[in-house]
Amino acid sequence: MRADAPPARRVAFAVMGVGLVLFVVVAVVRVPWHPYPGGPLDPPPAESVFTHAQISAMESYSSFARFWSRSGMVISLLVACVLGFSPLGRRLMGLLRGPWWLRVVQGVVVLEVLGSLATLVPAIQVRRRQLEVGLSRQAWSGFATDRLTSLVVSIVATSLGLLALMACVRRWRRFWPAIAGVTLGVLVLLGSYVYPVIVEPLFNNFTSLPAGELRSDVFALAEKQGVHIDDVLVADASRRTTTLNAYVSGFGSTRRVVLFDNLVNEVPRAETLSVVSHELGHAKHDDVLTGSLLGATGALAAIGLLGVIVERRRADGSRIGEPEDVPMLLALLAIGTVLALPLQNTISRQIETRADVAALETTKDADAFVNLQRKLALSSLSDPTPASWSQFWFGSHPTALQRIALAKRLGS
Repeated sequence: MRADAPPARRVAFAVMGVGLVLFVVVAVVRVPWHPYPGGPLDPPPAESVFTHAQISAMESYSSFARFWSRSGMVISLLVACVLGFSPLGRRLMGLLRGPWWLRVVQGVVVLEVLGSLATLVPAIQVRRRQLEVGLSRQAWSGFATDRLTSLVVSIVATSLGLLALMACVRRWRRFWPAIAGVTLGVLVLLGSYVYPVIVEPLFNNFTSLPAGELRSDVFALAEKQGVHIDDVLVADASRRTTTLNAYVSGFGSTRRVVLFDNLVNEVPRAETLSVVSHELGHAKHDDVLTGSLLGATGALAAIGLLGVIVERRRADGSRIGEPEDVPMLLALLAIGTVLALPLQNTISRQIETRADVAALETTKDADAFVNLQRKLALSSLSDPTPASWSQFWFGSHPTALQRIALAKRLGS
């Protein structure tokens, strides 16, 4: 760093360094980098788990979905970069009127809508194939409603983040990287906390798991794993998808264990309990909180890096903190999001593996776990053997064959 660097840039370097150190500390302390004993797994051949017809169907759909999903990602990046790094975006922002904060929100709306429209064709192509292969049973009107709802949620979240950032930049010209970094980190934590009670109900209806043998077994599992739960919720996901799933969201008082209704209704109880035990493993280790802390410290480091970049532009004569900067900031966010995927998904795979180990050690039922993984893979038509680079960059979970290999190792 040059000795004559602008004061805000020196602060930005410090914030980036602190953010990176905190991120590493959280990752070292809370992420299970060796979640299972015995060294690398040796996944079984796909042909020993699935039929040739099933493998063909899984590979065909996965290949199609990957092409169009990643095409959508590339298109989104190109649109963001064209608007963010060319005069076009600034001219577009110059057409907006009102106080600075209103122009920021208007800019987010315009840019998010343009990005959504640009990726509409890939999204429709994936949707059409899902209907053809039976992965979805949702009407096109429901698809449009969900897409619009997602767009509104993205606009609100992005607007709040940019308004907080811009306010800090405009108010504290020297120390804005530190203040904005802490503010955005707090917003990440707050977002994870309120997401289950504000955003999730926009997409699904939730009811308590009915009283009965399954509910009693779930609470017995929770007690066995040392996890306190007030309730287990069932989401009406079957109205839109045939994919089987469950998840944990929120932390503290908003933490919830959610099962898809088709998982509850269509899967044998032993396999459902395997899923529940996996999710309770996440709850036991507060994995949502871990992800939130990593997100918050990552946001701190990212704001520091942003300060290093934009304060250099400012030293060259360009003013920072105006609504005209919104396209550039969104472009940098889009690039950073894609570049962060390998690290994000590597951490996710480690955490998911630990939850798998918890499920296997708690239920002592490797057969149910194996049957479940087979059904999960078939219900989503996921590629049983994705390319290693693709799994590294985009795979948030171990593959079905890796998870089956884990079950066979721990169950032997």
